[in-house]
Amino acid sequence: MLDIDVILNDTDIVKKSLESKGFKLNIELVKKLSSERKKLITLKESLAAEKNSLTEKFKNIKSNSEKEDLKNRSKKLETEINKNKNSLKKIEVELNDYLLGIPNVPDSDVPVGKDEHANAVIKEWGIIPETSEDHSEMFKKNNLLDFESAVTISRSRFVVMKDEIAILHRALINFMLNTHIKKYNYHEYNVPYLVNSESLIGTGQLPKFAEDLFKVEDENLFLIPTAEVPLTSLYKNKILSDSDLSLKLVAHTPCFRSEAGSYGKDTKGMIRHHQFEKVELVQLVKQSESVNALEELTVHAESILEMLNIPYRRIVLSTAELGFASAKTYDLEAWMPGQNKYREISSCSNFRDFQSRRLNITYKEKNAKTKYYVHTLNGSGLAVGRTLAAIVENNCENNIITIPEVLHSFTGFKTIKL
Repeated sequence: MLDIDVILNDTDIVKKSLESKGFKLNIELVKKLSSERKKLITLKESLAAEKNSLTEKFKNIKSNSEKEDLKNRSKKLETEINKNKNSLKKIEVELNDYLLGIPNVPDSDVPVGKDEHANAVIKEWGIIPETSEDHSEMFKKNNLLDFESAVTISRSRFVVMKDEIAILHRALINFMLNTHIKKYNYHEYNVPYLVNSESLIGTGQLPKFAEDLFKVEDENLFLIPTAEVPLTSLYKNKILSDSDLSLKLVAHTPCFRSEAGSYGKDTKGMIRHHQFEKVELVQLVKQSESVNALEELTVHAESILEMLNIPYRRIVLSTAELGFASAKTYDLEAWMPGQNKYREISSCSNFRDFQSRRLNITYKEKNAKTKYYVHTLNGSGLAVGRTLAAIVENNCENNIITIPEVLHSFTGFKTIKL
């Protein structure tokens, strides 16, 4: 959520920045609701003072007629107080609902553009292999990847993995977790896969992306779209000390997305599923540290690709492609020979104080009274299914898939024969 004072005081800058993300700010509505809210708060304070005055007078009056008169005045005042309370609540809900729908402002160095063509490639790594194998076609005969059974027991866009592929999938999860924990000092968490709406509002998934979520019927519970939601929400309403920061969290979870609006896209293979696995990185840092933290977190994700020898590139997203809550995002795209193009395998973002305002996560400097909102960041380290697909497609020759050496101790085998 944006700071309303910034919206009101730096209106032209905020409007222009939001327009670059395709959002038109209704500043007149914000001003109107904010003004009405201030008036109602002033009236609330005035009525409270009047009530206190009547209470004090009542203590010192002995005349029954005067007491009766004060009681009548008090009843009328209580009616006004309740009316004011209801009006204030209505205005605050309306104002808050509108503010929750405003996206984050892009950082000043984010490329401005109308579509993905404005995205900028800032790094390429690895050698593109000559192979053009498609992972979804490789395993049709031996059913190591079984899409038909998944449809039978669930529906399309699910997969059943077995034997070597299931083992490779699990090996990737363990390798990623171990690397981030032992090499980069992240703390591992095991978190719920069902979260309440407050957690989703706090991290920016609601109300914007309600259609992409799976909701439990008649419950205030949703399947998580990413571990970012429970990990960041762990610190809701917490006041941290500066010595607590930075916080580095990692978790492996399944992720669930309805993929609303993506009908017909990526229907083959493991690119776009309703259920998929990710190892997610989250950092909570001081405001002055988030720019460097984004670079650090992105390198952590890149190192997994490099250790697995998967060719990739880093892209900085333009304003048009930037996520709702993000101020700046790097996408890491792995080379997929079967599609003859790069595909996103990780998205690393700096949200600045956008999420922490919604979740009320603050910190204090040593011996200071002032509280500051933390800056939050997250990135996939990595998406497991897509990483598996990239390994398979980039390392297949003569119907033999060569497993990257760093995974041998996790898999117990070095190759997979098709």
